[in-house]
Amino acid sequence: MHNLEKIYRNKKVLVTGHTGFKGSWLILWLHQLGADIIGYSLEPPTKPNLFESLNLQSKITHIIGNVIDQKHLDSIVHQYQPEFVFHLAAQSIVRYSYKVPKLTMETNIMGTVNLLEALRKTESVKACLIITSDKCYENKEWIYSYREVDTLGGNDPYSCSKACAELITASYRKSFFNKADYESSHSAALSSVRAGNIIGGGDWAEDRIIPDCVKALSMGMPIIIRNPSAIRPWLYILDPIYGYLLLGAKMIANSIDYCSAWNFGPQINSKATVEDLVNLVIKYWGNGSYKIDSSPQPLEAGLLQLDSTKAGTFLGWKSLIGIDEAIKRTIEWYRHYYSSKEKLYEKTVNEIHEYLSQIN
Repeated sequence: MHNLEKIYRNKKVLVTGHTGFKGSWLILWLHQLGADIIGYSLEPPTKPNLFESLNLQSKITHIIGNVIDQKHLDSIVHQYQPEFVFHLAAQSIVRYSYKVPKLTMETNIMGTVNLLEALRKTESVKACLIITSDKCYENKEWIYSYREVDTLGGNDPYSCSKACAELITASYRKSFFNKADYESSHSAALSSVRAGNIIGGGDWAEDRIIPDCVKALSMGMPIIIRNPSAIRPWLYILDPIYGYLLLGAKMIANSIDYCSAWNFGPQINSKATVEDLVNLVIKYWGNGSYKIDSSPQPLEAGLLQLDSTKAGTFLGWKSLIGIDEAIKRTIEWYRHYYSSKEKLYEKTVNEIHEYLSQIN
């Protein structure tokens, strides 16, 4: 597990949103590192889901709660006194945000505020990462990749809420967790992280392309594509999770230098359209077809790319898995799930170990 184990072993780590797709992969990796994990989240958002499929509730302190409930969240943070905090709890679907804009704003904006308020009262916290999204940028539909210093914004409720979460994090970092006051008025390092469109085994969310593909193919139905020419920064799940863990470790070792916003995006050759991705899914599934839905769709970005130069320069991080390999590994995971489910936990853990073997 490289040097991460030295950092996280026996440390109390609070993960909000731990029952979701990304949260489940994160707590699985943290468990392998020997961390003492406290999960705070709503019930798993789908059936099936990765969290229950791997029986992760038996390996952590599993708490059902809503980040909108400030009193409950405060009590949990106060009770468990975590040293690390990874904030993933969110309403995470762009199209769903059009249906529930108020809930999206409450969860993604006030949920972040509530967590940061809890941390202000908790001296045990040494490092907190607020996980937002690549959608936090004001998308100009240009060919350039977005950097951490570019303008934040968002037209749809989800993107807007994530831009707000970034602004709130920056405000708290300057007002209450300022670098200049470190070790005098506080001892916490606060960062935010923005990753691309994440793919991997164990995601069954609605209105995400990989789950849409797998659901259709497992039932022998054609895949329905809404925006075939849209380009996204596709990223294999273990790439950003490793980035989060690496940043958290750096923040503990040298807090002042790492308190800022960070992009975790794919290799430049992982740029692909939705239609390209679907064709790769069909290739590795072994059969299948797709249809393009030409009906009017809610507004979504057509072109979005991230610049991860900062993470590469200061963290030594880079995306290790290209788009072709990412789809191959993802489809192999789902194939295993739908064929037997036996030793699913072992297979998923092995993916982490295989990934680590690629890190120089």
